[in-house]
Amino acid sequence: MEFSLALPRQAVGIPMVRRALGDSLHSLGVTEECVADILLAVTEACANAVRHGGPANRYEVETAIGHGRCDVRIIDRGQGLVRVPEHYPPTDAENGRGLLIMQAVVDEISFDITPGRGTVVHLRKHLDWDDDALYSRGRVLAAV
Repeated sequence: MEFSLALPRQAVGIPMVRRALGDSLHSLGVTEECVADILLAVTEACANAVRHGGPANRYEVETAIGHGRCDVRIIDRGQGLVRVPEHYPPTDAENGRGLLIMQAVVDEISFDITPGRGTVVHLRKHLDWDDDALYSRGRVLAAV
């Protein structure tokens, strides 16, 4: 399953991403914990695109679910980071933990950063299946 969304660079688009991705994963029988981890990471990446993706007025989310994993790319056309920060903020800082959160909940994270042209954040999570939920709905999961 693949889908992509082009969204305004405004916070209003983030719930749309969460709904489309969450509903897709739930319908396939992915565990609630796994879905929550993916949605948390994607929310953080989208929030960064909204906050730092200017001057472009939109960003994109590309999702591929298959082969036992979920791959999500969040693409903005902003100025791009000079580099991924090496240190995280002190514990009393109000911002700056998004990358740490993403790293904690997905299996793989990578960044394609082109200063002045944008950033692509690639998140990958191996899926855990809720077999009870699949069978209680009368569905049998095809090879994904």
